[in-house]
Parts: sequence; C-alpha cells; structure tokens
Amino acid sequence: MYNEENHTYHYGGDNSLPKDDYQPQRAAQQETPHYQQPVYSYETPKPAPKKERKGLKIAALVLACALISGACGFGGALLARNVSFGKATIQHSDRTVAEVEIQKVDGKNLMTAAEVYASTVNSVVSINVSAMSTNIFGQKVESASSGSGFIITADGFIVTNYHVVEGASSISVTLYNGDTYAAELVGGDSDYDLAVLKVQGKDLTPVVLGDSTKVNVGDTVLAIGNPLGELTFSQSQGGVSSANRAINVDGTPFNMIQVDASINPGNSGGPLMNLYGEVIGIVSAKYSSYADTVVEGLGFAIPISDVQAIITDIMENGQVTNKPYLAITGGTMTEQMAAQYQIDLTEGVFVYSVEKNGAGYNAGLRLGDVITKMGDKEIASMEDLTAAKKGYKAGDTVEVTYYRDGEYHTTQLTFDEQPVMSGTQQEEPSNQQGGNEQYGQYPYYGGQYGNGFDMFDFYDYFFGRN
Repeated sequence: MYNEENHTYHYGGDNSLPKDDYQPQRAAQQETPHYQQPVYSYETPKPAPKKERKGLKIAALVLACALISGACGFGGALLARNVSFGKATIQHSDRTVAEVEIQKVDGKNLMTAAEVYASTVNSVVSINVSAMSTNIFGQKVESASSGSGFIITADGFIVTNYHVVEGASSISVTLYNGDTYAAELVGGDSDYDLAVLKVQGKDLTPVVLGDSTKVNVGDTVLAIGNPLGELTFSQSQGGVSSANRAINVDGTPFNMIQVDASINPGNSGGPLMNLYGEVIGIVSAKYSSYADTVVEGLGFAIPISDVQAIITDIMENGQVTNKPYLAITGGTMTEQMAAQYQIDLTEGVFVYSVEKNGAGYNAGLRLGDVITKMGDKEIASMEDLTAAKKGYKAGDTVEVTYYRDGEYHTTQLTFDEQPVMSGTQQEEPSNQQGGNEQYGQYPYYGGQYGNGFDMFDFYDYFFGRN
C-alpha cells in the first residue's frame, strides 16, 4: 500500500503468497507528487536454508570429479565413438595407427613414401661449405653455402654435385642422427657436375643404386635433401615429367630426368629415389624462372646409370680418367664471325687452335675449320660438341664432319685422354666470342698460346701467304 506521509511503496496484495515471493506493486492510479520522486524499497529475500546449499555443493563436487576422472578415460573414448555435444555430433575414427617400419632396400619391396623416407634417410647427408674469395678491395672474405649428398659406401664415400663443393676451403657433412664429419674432396668433374667426398666414418648406411634407364614418365619419385640450407632432411614427392630431357646448365649440356617434385636451392646433390628406395638420380638443378615468367614444378636430376662408372672412376683415381679429348680449342660460330672470316656458315664450332700431334691435328683439323657433325650428332654450338663427346672415351674413334674453303669434309678422329687440368682450365670454351681460359687472352693465335700455330700461320690462313 502507499504511505502518503513517506511516499513509499510496500509489498501488499495477495497475502497468500510467501513473503519471499512478493512482487512490488504500485498503488493503483496513484500519482506521485511532482515535488519528490518515489523511493522504492524492497525487503531482502531470506537466504536459502544451509541444507539446500550443501546439496548443491555436493552435486558440483561430484560433477567436477566426473570431469577430472573422465579426462583420460572419457577423452580417449572420444576417438573410438561419436560424441554428442548438445545438438552437434563430432565423428572420430577408431583406426589404430600403425608405425612406419624400416624396410630393406633390395629392389623387391614396393614401399609407401613414408617407408622410403624411414628406410633411406640415414643414407642422406647435409653438406655445409666454406670458401675464401677476394673482394673488389683485395680483401679476403669467407662465404658459406649448403647442399645435399648421399653415402655410397659404408666406409664414408659420399656423392654430391660438383657445383656444391666447387672452390671450397672446408667441407663438413652432417648425418640424420646429428653426427658431423669433416669431409675431404676426393675429386670432381664440372662436365658431369659430379663430386665425391670422403669422411672418416665406418659402418655408415649406404644407398642402393637403381637403374635409371628403366624410369618412365609418370613414375612416382622422392627427393630427400637440405632445401634452403636449413630445412634439413626434407622429403618432397612428385612424378617424372620427362625421362630423357636435354637441358643446358651454365653452358654445359646435360641429359636429365625431369620431375615435378619440389626442388629448391640446397637440394642439389641429394638423391632422387623411386618407391623401392633405390637412387635413380642425383638432384642437380631447378629452373625457377624463364625470362619474365615465374616457373614452378620443374626439377632435374642426373640419371644415375649415366654416371655410375664416372663416380667409381673418381673414387679410385681422384678424377675422371679416359675422358675424351679433341686437343683443340673452339667456340660457337656466330653471324659476326661468319662475316668477319667470310665463311658461309653461322652454326657449328669454329676451331681457334689445334695442339700439334693431338687428336684433332692427327685427324686433319686446322685453324679456321668449322666442325658441323660428330658421329650422328649435328653440331651447331659448343654445347652440342661437349654433349656429343660425353658418349665417347679416350681411344674411341668417331667420324667428324667439318667445313673448310666452302666444302664439307669428313675425317676419322681418335680421341686422346684428357690431361689433368687446373680448376680454371678447360678444353674448348663455350662462350660465343671465343674467349679461352686455357690459352689466356689470345684465343685466335697458336704458337705459345695455342700449341699448334704461330701468328704467321694465322696470317697465312686469312690472307693467303704461302
């Protein structure tokens, strides 16, 4: 009811309800004086009996214990059956996950990608290289690079790419188990982009070599290596895009296995494997861009069957022996050279010099000749000549076609064995201007620079002096 003197409201109305359940009610149609706002007062409900509170606490405690005790049992059971949370149902698998087993690599067991990795990763190594160089100020500076490789014998021979260790002042290799060894460069060859290292280890796990001639387009392949120099022992998977792709890497032609497995800097030198765990290639190069177009999904590996004998040769002799040698220097023919020397050819290999009593000299090649064919291979550039030579060894005889004085001639050439050269020397330079590291800055002249002709021979050839 309303108390006019105090202008307050009190509970009233239905007295049959308990006092705790009363609701405040305003006096019917009673206006509040304009000079003072009404003040509401409520009676505080009495607290519930302690007996009821204790029951709630016991229920909460039981629920908490159930949740805690079910954290392992009930939580684990979620994996084995579907569990409903309100109206939502989460489905869980009850499959037992099998552990990956290490398989024996013997060419008989077809494996999953996970099994190939588990069975071969201990044969892969991460390679870290330090190299000293001189900057433009004449100061010695040290640089570092990384690559990959694989163990080929239990006593510590390791195969990698030549470009991974070229110019190295120190080399270290790290195994999957974390063991690190100082490595010695046994030998290498830039023409094949191969190098062999040796560490003082024993009972190491070597790879098993497969037959790369049996590779088919579409075969699944795996590459294990050290991408970016820090993501060690990563495995990428893809398929063979081409089983016999001819590409040019820094002026050197290679016959490659093309794959679409992810290949990145640092993968070079690592193994390319099939699903039997056999090494079928040596990861060597990646085209990351072409002109202004970004290219992805192109990786390359050297077929292992093409270089297995070369690897053994380096292991035993420290170099590639019986390597075919033409005993000439030459360069790719160009339109400018054709106009300058009045030659009716713009393709082929121009002979700059011939070593006296060497293979080319004995076959009748002379300064100014243009080699156009070797065996059944057409020769349009130095890259073609270098690629054609790889199919022969010292002592082999091949028919060579060359152009001289407006006519084509053929001759039988027997290859010499290439002599041991320093790292800066090379036979037949590949640049189109005829630059020649072997004979310094005088690529056109013989004599003391070309070992076959002197400057007067050069004059005689082009100006006709007898």
